[in-house]
Amino acid sequence: MNTNVVTELTAVLRAAIVKTLGPEFAETDPVLRRSTHADFQANCALALQKLTKENPRALATKIVANLDAPSVLERVEIAGPGFLNIHLRADFLASALAAQLADERAGVALSPAPEVVVIDYSSPNAAKEMHVGHLRSTVIGDALHRVLAFRGHRVVPQNHLGDWGTPFGMLIEHLLDSDADGTTDTAALNSFYKQARAKFDSSPEFAERARRRVVLLQAGDAETLASWRRLIDESKLYMRGIYARLGVLLKGEDICGESFFNPALAPLAQELEERGLASINEGALCLYPPGFVNREGNPMALMLRKQDGGFGYGATDVAALRYRVEKLGGTRLLYVVGSPQSQHLAMIFKAGELAGYMGGARAEHVQFGSVLGADGKMFKTREGETVRLSALLAEGEERAKATVLAKATERDEPPPAVDSAAHSIAIAAIKYADLSSDRIKDYVFDWDRMLADKGNTGPYLQYAYARTQSILRKADAPFESAPILLNEPAERALALTLLAFSDAVNDVESSLEPHRLCTYLYELASVTSTFYTACPVLKAEPELRASRLALCKLSGQVLQRGLELLGITAIERM
Repeated sequence: MNTNVVTELTAVLRAAIVKTLGPEFAETDPVLRRSTHADFQANCALALQKLTKENPRALATKIVANLDAPSVLERVEIAGPGFLNIHLRADFLASALAAQLADERAGVALSPAPEVVVIDYSSPNAAKEMHVGHLRSTVIGDALHRVLAFRGHRVVPQNHLGDWGTPFGMLIEHLLDSDADGTTDTAALNSFYKQARAKFDSSPEFAERARRRVVLLQAGDAETLASWRRLIDESKLYMRGIYARLGVLLKGEDICGESFFNPALAPLAQELEERGLASINEGALCLYPPGFVNREGNPMALMLRKQDGGFGYGATDVAALRYRVEKLGGTRLLYVVGSPQSQHLAMIFKAGELAGYMGGARAEHVQFGSVLGADGKMFKTREGETVRLSALLAEGEERAKATVLAKATERDEPPPAVDSAAHSIAIAAIKYADLSSDRIKDYVFDWDRMLADKGNTGPYLQYAYARTQSILRKADAPFESAPILLNEPAERALALTLLAFSDAVNDVESSLEPHRLCTYLYELASVTSTFYTACPVLKAEPELRASRLALCKLSGQVLQRGLELLGITAIERM
């Protein structure tokens, strides 16, 4: 049976609407929502008033008279101006729960229309350490990657590494200088970059050499390319370690950096110019996507080729968009990139449409706000430096380790595997704080709040899962095949929340907003806690005990699966 109660109930209501008003109303939205007065409330009669011009309460009465689902509906009441308060049969809910319990996907169906989804996320710069500014793109992109793949889409990650351009002339020249005096240390990427930058700013002679090195790099000079590959390989090794610590899905083969598109830029520019889509303006080749104007009201240019013959981000991004559609077969292109790039990406998408590169694909900017410190400003170290991601993860693990040890002391128990537990808790705290915020908004990075095992935090959800496992470990009799009983309000509330899991996942698939899944999981953890209080599990009489253990197990399964989709590890003991 279908474990998605909303889907089932929608079909029942639509059938009644068609019987009442005719087949042209077959796709009517019943406007279903959870209600404190019933299991669900449907506002379809009020929504249909505009089309039918009929009194909504009278229309609601006709719809109820045409409802034909005795196995689903216990009763339907008409309230106020025409609301339908819907009470479902307990055995219908119990059957849906049993199906969800037996389903390894926890009731989430595969998409009936799978797509090829290309996701551009993380995208740091080579030869520099990743910092807190890369956190949101990496974490949000990874969660969307997991959710969309779980729904059955073929996800193609693209880590658009900044691995080409002017800075590499400076870095390669510094690398060659360092090799000459035996002091090469590219492993410390930040300090290596700062040293190169300082030389570039203070030495005109070095700056000139660096500029000449850029020309050699773009011309394919063998020695220059060999040095460039050393820097890229060192960067990839570093990133692999960060991604492993963060527990994200990105791999080395997902890197498709700016350098990959370099050979395509000249032919792209030539094609667009020959087709009359791009033109020369003050020596630069520009494309003018329709609908974009500057402050003076003049058409805004997307620069493809600079006056000096070099190519900018505009050309690279148009080439990447074309590649993702034509070569990767993408039908949905997601760009998990900060909000400040919204206009640039909108111009890229419009340019792709203008050039006919989009095919039937659609491109979406998954934009996000910034990570702020307690002062409401950009999150930085006390010294005013950008926070390195490796340092952030290390601090989180140290703080979590202290928490794990303190909790074990409180309970007078031997601590769990401290390093492993601390790592899992720290990653949960960091990721959940990011994902539980509406991604469009900025959020404040606060260790004390993030690591708390109470409130809407990652560690609280880990604790909620661990509590379900603790109860199940104490069960001394089989219960998996026992009938599920929903006699108490807390049992029924938990049942309805559990059965809403697929809706929460599907909501993230369409909205690309992971905080919706976070909100659902927090609600589930809270409702499960209320269930424990109102409905003793292990001390209940045998039939009730078995039923409540089944609910407890299903709650654990859904929490575990939901956390997994966020990239968070569920912990058996906390």
